[in-house]
Amino acid sequence: MERTVQIDGKPMRLRASALIPRLYRFKFGRDMMADMAKLTRAYKRLADLPQDATEEQKEEAQLEVAELTIFENVAYLMAKHAGEPVPDTPEEWLDGMDGIFSVYEVLPVILELWGYNMQTTATPKKK
Repeated sequence: MERTVQIDGKPMRLRASALIPRLYRFKFGRDMMADMAKLTRAYKRLADLPQDATEEQKEEAQLEVAELTIFENVAYLMAKHAGEPVPDTPEEWLDGMDGIFSVYEVLPVILELWGYNMQTTATPKKK
């Protein structure tokens, strides 16, 4: 599945397929399933904040450095997988940006693509 998002003020395609976890493991040496579970929990913390949350609650719900790194790595890999012209490393990709891109706009798309990718298309043999 593929979606287009705004990153650094430009449209960028992100793609998820069954190949993504393998690419992630080879590129970053980490388990994408575990990392995406961590990222999903972090996003849920943000999404569950009440409208009248205090500054302290907002600060506690922010993504930690490790979660931000996972987010950046996954965004980079999904853009590269979609055929976007990205450099060889996420660091070069991020360094080449004029500004920053919104975690709050891109993360839901990444989680949607990941969720769609995790759905099974097999039909159960036993009923």
